[in-house]
Amino acid sequence: MENYVYFQGKKLRCGYTTGTCATAATKVAILVLLKKIKKDEKFVKLKVPAGETLTIPIEKIEIYKNFTKVTILKDGGDDPDVTHGAEIVSKVSFRNDKKINIFGGIGVGKVTKEGLPVKIGKSAINPTPMKMLKNVAETLLADKIGVDIEISVPKGKELAKKTLNEKLGIIGGISILGTTGIVRPMSEESWKSSLAIELKQSLEINDREKERTAVFIFGNRGKLYLAKNYPEREKQGVVISNFVGYMFDRACEYDVEKIYFVGELGKFVKVAGGIFHTHSRVADARMEILTANTLLVGEKIENLKKIMDSNTTEEAIKYIEKIQVFDLLAQKAKIKCEERCRKNGKKIEVETLILSAGKKILGKSENFFENF
Repeated sequence: MENYVYFQGKKLRCGYTTGTCATAATKVAILVLLKKIKKDEKFVKLKVPAGETLTIPIEKIEIYKNFTKVTILKDGGDDPDVTHGAEIVSKVSFRNDKKINIFGGIGVGKVTKEGLPVKIGKSAINPTPMKMLKNVAETLLADKIGVDIEISVPKGKELAKKTLNEKLGIIGGISILGTTGIVRPMSEESWKSSLAIELKQSLEINDREKERTAVFIFGNRGKLYLAKNYPEREKQGVVISNFVGYMFDRACEYDVEKIYFVGELGKFVKVAGGIFHTHSRVADARMEILTANTLLVGEKIENLKKIMDSNTTEEAIKYIEKIQVFDLLAQKAKIKCEERCRKNGKKIEVETLILSAGKKILGKSENFFENF
């Protein structure tokens, strides 16, 4: 990976996701079956959703009579997660029809609870990696032949014990993940420092237009929404991840006057409750806060119980009939952020926009789209 973030003059190397590994392995396996590359190939190039083309080392190619298996090692970059170094394997065989079947094998978890981006009973291959896998198969096969693609992680079941998968309802292995295809270094202090630099650079560009306005995005969901609908704001956006309080403090320090804040419900629920570091290891009162606010807008008691027992906020959405709760949460998040700024001696106007997993608008503060 020739992709870095910087901290105190030091380069921190980015890595690539399990979804990228699975897709790269699949691409190699198909090319081998098509006899377009040989068994001794060492690298494969793959364009990921972030728009970059990565050169990924191939760990192993195995050719059998009716299928090919390719192994790619997960690379977490300079601050690896539990899957760093794990073998991600794609076993590919051709079909007599034109169908493309993609499923998980050993070490890839099965979904057992509602509220996840994958349906119950399916392999835990998230939508973006699934799309990547389908795209590479469709591109290489050109609708001439079908294919079975089995993604496995030999040590996935063991690795999953070090994650929250079982609690979330993913049993028997890890998830194949990734929205951009690239993993940023996860060292919290270096990551936050990089974000502060990114905010300052964004403000310097905008200040030429006499606009001390920032755009904060929780993650890739908000980024993709803005890229599609408001590309100029997306270019201005800073993906702040879980570091809400830290980034609002930096906004105060840098004399920001207005912040547009965009992201998913699960994070905004926490901010509406006054939680300014949204990682689950710090605080996770999503269902309590969501249930309390749906009660305030008059939701049915039987629905409140279902909301409280939901696995994720995406599942809880199915039980909410009083959809005005989403505007209420957006307004509360706005107020909490503005209060934090006032405590820092600054007056910053904040507008919030809450999105669903499908990047649809759920709720917003009253004046979000004014001058946006």
